[in-house]
Amino acid sequence: MTSRHIVDFLRDLRDHGKTIVLSAHNLYQVEAICDRILILRRGKRVALGTMQELREMFGSIFYFVYFTVGDIGKVEGLSSYVMDGGYFRAKATSVEEMGRFSNAIVNAGGAVERIESHYPSLEEMLVKIGA
Repeated sequence: MTSRHIVDFLRDLRDHGKTIVLSAHNLYQVEAICDRILILRRGKRVALGTMQELREMFGSIFYFVYFTVGDIGKVEGLSSYVMDGGYFRAKATSVEEMGRFSNAIVNAGGAVERIESHYPSLEEMLVKIGA
């Protein structure tokens, strides 16, 4: 409850035009609260920008394709997948790859149940840039 109260309080200050400098290890809160993010490594600036700008610099969107199929071996071009909640799940790194997976699933007699887009989190970007 305290953490939620602090987040709400900081958002209220921001919404009233106040500038807040926040140093935090809870990256989810940083994403939720901050308009701009500064990433430092050994005292040097690695990146500065909005979450969208940081995603464009250090991340890329990917897609999870959830599907059912009688024989997974019949799905052409699918190199890796996992079982997730009763569905097969494949990761596509582009819209084009997502389309190829979907077509291959349908051609194998399967059905695409849902597709989820996933934007990289701040934590995933930090791992990628080594901060």
